[in-house]
Amino acid sequence: MTTELYWLTLTVSMTALFWVPYILDRLAVRGIWPALADTRPENGGPHSLWAQRAIKAHENGIENLAIIVPAVLVAHILNISSPATRAAIVIYFLARLVHFLVYLFGVPVVRTLAFTVGWGAQMVFLLSILRWI
Repeated sequence: MTTELYWLTLTVSMTALFWVPYILDRLAVRGIWPALADTRPENGGPHSLWAQRAIKAHENGIENLAIIVPAVLVAHILNISSPATRAAIVIYFLARLVHFLVYLFGVPVVRTLAFTVGWGAQMVFLLSILRWI
């Protein structure tokens, strides 16, 4: 497995776990049975403020998977792997982890910086596919 695919798999796995904190909050805030039996939309019941931020961070992580996953897979299919792409996927993973944590804890400036770093990593893949870098 290439470095890019390995770290992409870690990124997808991490994003798949981002729901755990806010579900635990839902159980604590609403109670076990009301949380399990609730049929209202996702934002239909109470959450702690940090859990509301965790929901948004999770949604943002999923939205960004729609960019990074195909970019990494296309690069892999085209046999594009370089020090830049290998670094970019590790940086992407770390940026998304930082983004989730600082969003969760409500740290405003660092959240935007982490998002921007992740976006830059996405651009490395897209520019590599286009052979512009």
